[in-house]
Amino acid sequence: MNDHRPIVLCFVAYYLPGYRSGGPLRTIVNFVEHFGDEFDIRIVTTDRDVLDTSPYPDVAVDSWNTVGNAQVFYASQKVLTLRGIARLLRETPHELLYLNSYLAVSFTTLPLLARRLGMAPRKPCVLAPRGEFSPGALQLKAAKKQLFTVVMKILRLHHGVIWQASSDFERLDISNAMGSVAGQIMVAPNLLPKVSCEKADAECLHDNAESRALRMVFLSRISPMKNLDYLLTVLKKVTMRIELSIYGPLENPEYWSMCERLIHELPSSIVVHYRGEVNPEDVLAVFAQHDVFFFPTRGENFGHVIFEALSAGTCVVLSDQTPWKHDQGGALEAIPLEDENAWVQAVERWAASSNEELIELRQSALSYAYNYIAKSNAVELNRKLFYSAIQ
Repeated sequence: MNDHRPIVLCFVAYYLPGYRSGGPLRTIVNFVEHFGDEFDIRIVTTDRDVLDTSPYPDVAVDSWNTVGNAQVFYASQKVLTLRGIARLLRETPHELLYLNSYLAVSFTTLPLLARRLGMAPRKPCVLAPRGEFSPGALQLKAAKKQLFTVVMKILRLHHGVIWQASSDFERLDISNAMGSVAGQIMVAPNLLPKVSCEKADAECLHDNAESRALRMVFLSRISPMKNLDYLLTVLKKVTMRIELSIYGPLENPEYWSMCERLIHELPSSIVVHYRGEVNPEDVLAVFAQHDVFFFPTRGENFGHVIFEALSAGTCVVLSDQTPWKHDQGGALEAIPLEDENAWVQAVERWAASSNEELIELRQSALSYAYNYIAKSNAVELNRKLFYSAIQ
């Protein structure tokens, strides 16, 4: 009997114990949770978190560490070269190479270049761009990204790669951006944590009797992609009482300075607090303390934070640049970014809601999350993707 588990060699820029990079990291954490017994998962990642200037204190750098159900190589900058990456690819046996970005030079371009130059074995490869081809993402630093894609096509680095789209929504984005280069695209949705939302019930269905102000939250990276400045611009036109709590790493100091200027221009009826970063284990509790999550993102291939809000019983108002669709029960509302007035009306409608209405909407959010889990076939589709790639 053959007990060999297929070895998946995964490259991702950031991994545990980091947390600031958001969705891609959480997707790989969930991948390990679901498939760590089925596949031998080996992860190559950076030796520090986003914004950190020194390595994690409790890991062995430039060597393999056991982290949960995976082996993790925390690479220093001296390893993240073409020669260093090629050596890792040669010395780490694997049946499948799993890349989790289109744009990451160290974690996607260099592995593909090493294979192209014959410096590393050409094993089957799955590439998940993680939302980098959404129209909103492509608009940021557009000229630089266009030049990058031209060079990639000339080098033919993506020849034979299987592209993973998290939804039909993202499959169209990949196809539009890459054309015939993306000859094989398979849809395999982002995996959710094995732990579902049962524990949110008791803590989230409290009322708002102590305060008439709408408790609004923005929880994400503070960056142009997540579009906090848009929300603040919307709030300038709102006359109702609002308490907005902002959580997330200050990824871009210049962008945050612009947001601070917008905050100072808000009417006195709107109170804004920046409350710092949130550890992953505290996200549900933070969401549960708020009535609604406003998220005018420029684009998400999935949006783990959206599901986390719903599973805490917190409704979501977000842009139409994600796969998430409007819910008739009020748990989720998707609004075009072009219609700023609709955003203003949404804020004022929420701020006018009674306690009873807010509690009913919270229950709708929980129900939405439960139903999403019940209907999800993400595990089966991911299994199909990986086994078909290996064969």
